[in-house]
Amino acid sequence: MYSRQAAQTCPRCIDQRRGRSELVAAPAAPEAAQQLSGRVATAPSPREAVRVARDEELWPRRDSDPAAREELIRRYLEYARKLAYRYSHGSESFEDLTQVAHLALVKAVDRYDPSRGIPFAGYATPTILGELKRHFRDRANAIRLPRSTHDLLMQVEKATEKLSVELQRSPSVSEIAASLGVEPIEVLEVFEADHNRKPVSFDAGSGEEEGHGLGEVVGEDDAGFELSEDRFAIEEAIDNLDEQDRKLLRLRFVEDMTQSEIAAEVGVSQMHVSRLLRRALERIREDAEGQDGEAATNDGEGRPLARAERA
Repeated sequence: MYSRQAAQTCPRCIDQRRGRSELVAAPAAPEAAQQLSGRVATAPSPREAVRVARDEELWPRRDSDPAAREELIRRYLEYARKLAYRYSHGSESFEDLTQVAHLALVKAVDRYDPSRGIPFAGYATPTILGELKRHFRDRANAIRLPRSTHDLLMQVEKATEKLSVELQRSPSVSEIAASLGVEPIEVLEVFEADHNRKPVSFDAGSGEEEGHGLGEVVGEDDAGFELSEDRFAIEEAIDNLDEQDRKLLRLRFVEDMTQSEIAAEVGVSQMHVSRLLRRALERIREDAEGQDGEAATNDGEGRPLARAERA
């Protein structure tokens, strides 16, 4: 009883009770309430604001706000990838084509003028496709065509498709040339250039026999062809030698015997064999050179060229 009454009359206890009641009764400040609740309202970052913005809001900020330009490019990356997929069934890798398409997309974003009222997809499509075609023209083909020839080739292909539908048959060269206003020879040159810019590997099949490549049927220069005339001249010169000289040459250069072995075979000294071989080789050289000079001054029938021309 005493302790309860003392607490009610004690000044310190009265102040403590008054402070607790003020805390409970006083309304909390808005910032304090948000912190207590754990739901602090923060302004969105510039990047988040760009992400939720519409294209119409981003285009005016393209040149002044790098984040807006980056967001526009990001939104159309998948579209450029789909355009690159159209050409992914050839020899070029899809990754390379995708990179070309993405670079073209960046150019389209930088050059696009929204004030013209054209949708960006309609503007970017020919830009991206043009870069892909230029990539095939410059990189994919082993032989690079001149720009004028390539442009005419594109026109010829379009004219061919159009005339094929109109005529219900394949158009002739003259009809294609007339539709384009060029000479027929120019159309033929374009066809030839288009055919020759795609060389065939030597490892490809020749089409004649299965399992054989083109490299096996393509001729090449014979290393001994230039020596054929010299061989004929030497054979004729050897026929003009006597029997002994021909025997010495056969033993030395055919049977590969040494001069000492030849000397024992024919019954003469080795030094004499050396002199005989040297003399036989000199005769062969003189006869061969004489035949070359005669062939240069005669018409093939023993007559001098001047006399043959007069005849």
